[in-house]
Amino acid sequence: MQSFCGNSIGKFFCALYFSILMLQNAYADDILIYIRDDVYLDYLEFLDGRDVLDINHFSGKNIRRDVVDMIIAQQALKLGGFEHTFRYAPGKINFRNTKMLQLGKLLISFDSYWLSDAKALNDKAFISAPVIRHGEYIAGIYTSPLNSDVLAITDIEHLKQFTSVSTPKWKTDWQTLKALPLKKLVREDEWLSMARMVHLQWIDFLLMPFNSTPDQSFSIDKITLIPVKNIGIELRDSRHFVISTQHPYGKKAFQAIEIGLKKLRHNNSIVKAYTEAGFFIDRSSLKIINK
Repeated sequence: MQSFCGNSIGKFFCALYFSILMLQNAYADDILIYIRDDVYLDYLEFLDGRDVLDINHFSGKNIRRDVVDMIIAQQALKLGGFEHTFRYAPGKINFRNTKMLQLGKLLISFDSYWLSDAKALNDKAFISAPVIRHGEYIAGIYTSPLNSDVLAITDIEHLKQFTSVSTPKWKTDWQTLKALPLKKLVREDEWLSMARMVHLQWIDFLLMPFNSTPDQSFSIDKITLIPVKNIGIELRDSRHFVISTQHPYGKKAFQAIEIGLKKLRHNNSIVKAYTEAGFFIDRSSLKIINK
């Protein structure tokens, strides 16, 4: 190799060789994170080429609770001294992530967990400080724009004539809906299938975070859902990032995210982010019907 690099042509190819080798090594050192494909697409479109660590305004197109989670987690890790970078594998991922966390094949879920779900992982996961605190999560009743009956809901008693959909794998969502006086609660484990069922009016509504669009509507894959105006449902739990105790970098990442979240909480960045994204809304503008 040394003799080959001795002439100008050789030096060019040597430089190219070592550059490729360095890139390959850097890529190999990246930590692979699995992300649901629709969240990853919105994340990329919201960043629009910007460095995730530079984001300090969270209003605009494609921003939503899942995307804010993803950004806050990375910023907190960096603030806490975690220097590793990430690469992403998008796909139709839902509860597979939980199994991968338990096996140590996934370092962290950038989609926060309900505390009740996180605790079920037992000793397989570190649980961060809350990113969304107890009492802060107010969901909207989302339905098809054509479902005028649901859109006319003004009181909890009106729910008796309607169906909803969720999964018991999301303990807080499921228990909240079970406590409502519904006509029927249907189980479906895939979120996109839930949204499609409501869009087609096979099911009347689902609970969703309020969106940042001007009318708070949510659209994906030819599906459009809108919330009942000025009505909210409180989900009584906190949300946290979970980090695998089985992953080689698990302890280091947990220590870092705790430091970073504390810093972000101290300067009000977390509340600011979720508020600008349309997720935290003025409670005085809502009637929370399950109080």
